Amino acid sequence: MTTSQNYRPIEILLVEDNPGDVRLTQEAARETKVHNNMHIVSNGTDAMAFLHREGRFGSVPRPDLILLDLNMPGLDGREVLRRVKSDEQLRRIPVVIITSSQAEEDILRAYDLQASCYVTKPVDLEQFIKVVKSIENFWLTIVKLPLD
Repeated sequence: MTTSQNYRPIEILLVEDNPGDVRLTQEAARETKVHNNMHIVSNGTDAMAFLHREGRFGSVPRPDLILLDLNMPGLDGREVLRRVKSDEQLRRIPVVIITSSQAEEDILRAYDLQASCYVTKPVDLEQFIKVVKSIENFWLTIVKLPLD
């Protein structure tokens, strides 16, 4: 592959409040063939500060891909998605919803808010890792990301 993805790692922002899911996602990311840096925040407020490079996030890179949980305390994933997709500087970043919610209303709302895709977290640990690897394989090796 001779894309610009070979010249720098892909920057991933994981917005997840469950430490177990964070650990599994990190493990799956380490096993991908594409060099990536995963940045983790546990709530929507920190996600927005990271994306706007505010406070302690002043020198972080702009993510190429966001993995976003919907159900978090405080500023939830739905509001983060709405803010990202309504922001001129952020809206081109693909946002993958990865959540335990199978509710049709959540799926419809996520797509109405311009989510790039919606994935339900499997309960089984092995399946969870397989799903994360599939997401990362697709978004990091098949899709051409807008790297700026």
